[in-house]
Amino acid sequence: MVMDPAASTEALDGPSPWPVFGTESVEWRAADASYGPRTGRSQHQGAYLAALAPDIAEADVRLSSRTMALVAEASAEIARFDGETLGATTSFASLLLRTEAASSSQIENLTSTPKAIALAELGRRGRPNADEIVANVTAMTQALRDASHLDADAILQMHRALMIGHPPSAAGRWRTEPVWIGGGSRSPHGAAYVAPVHERVPAHMDDLVRFIARDDIAVLAQAALAHAQFESIHPFPDGNGRTGRAILHAQLRHGGLARQAIVPVSAGLLTDTDRYFGALDVYRTGDVEPIVTEVAEAVFPALANARRLISDVTAARATWGEQIRARRGAAAWALADLVMTRPVLDVRLAAETLGVSTVNAQLAIDRLVEDGVLEQIGRGARDRVWQASEVLAAMDRFAERSHRRVW
Repeated sequence: MVMDPAASTEALDGPSPWPVFGTESVEWRAADASYGPRTGRSQHQGAYLAALAPDIAEADVRLSSRTMALVAEASAEIARFDGETLGATTSFASLLLRTEAASSSQIENLTSTPKAIALAELGRRGRPNADEIVANVTAMTQALRDASHLDADAILQMHRALMIGHPPSAAGRWRTEPVWIGGGSRSPHGAAYVAPVHERVPAHMDDLVRFIARDDIAVLAQAALAHAQFESIHPFPDGNGRTGRAILHAQLRHGGLARQAIVPVSAGLLTDTDRYFGALDVYRTGDVEPIVTEVAEAVFPALANARRLISDVTAARATWGEQIRARRGAAAWALADLVMTRPVLDVRLAAETLGVSTVNAQLAIDRLVEDGVLEQIGRGARDRVWQASEVLAAMDRFAERSHRRVW
């Protein structure tokens, strides 16, 4: 690696109070230097420019009054939603966690249906995208569990949970190779962005952890800035976007902004992913307003969508109350509450969650099938699975609304 003593540390449009990413010259050693196609080889030789991430642990956060007003309003909306969640008789946290994991994965072009994701959660594997999204659910759960101590080890644990189906060398370890965005797969030459060299990743992440630990910044703005810094460091060979958005949720919990609620920020960002990625790009020039604005503005459609989902599922549950013919206190009623947030289940899940025998769980399932709440998926006689179609339809509508800009 060749260091450039004149590495750029100036903002593209003049001085800025926020540290700017610079560059350093790095010698490229091609893996196919002695073999592979000769055509175009000259375009993948010689030094390239990798980013130099600045330290932000003690950086002065200066935002315009307009952006701070937006952050304050979005934060108040999160707090309001969190209060609604705390006061509700049913916790929709697990349902919103799954929709957020699906939305976050969709930003990375990993799409699947709520039904396929739910089947994958039950161990019905074989649907690669659904399996990846289930891993994202696990990673987000890990992130919320570690919200009280967001250190480097916690971030590695999140990534390990996300990449559980990948080779051990890629899961829960800082990368040991260059990564870049755009250009070709053969070399970083011509890439739109080349992340810092891997030798610098541990120190960059330690600095980011110190920034996350600060308590003198508005939580939502801090989470947005930490997210942008994380994505710019790109500390992993894969899964950076999903891990970064999981960290964002952990920060909202850590900062006390969302004590119970899951704010489906990714569903809000889906309304315009080009603008979201563009905000991440300009962050590196020292312009922090766009990424803070993007995250804050995403809160409003995200929570409107979440409230609509909760309303749809609650309405379905009210209808079931008129359909179910079991005696009050029977397991069928508890099962009806369960499928509000776990709309696809088997006997094992029902028995474990309700704390009853598999025989009684099956009786409860049969009751809800007869009363029109559940229906069997497929016609098999073994390893049977049932679904609450109304809840799955509500989740499908949530996903469809996530792509709309107008509410």
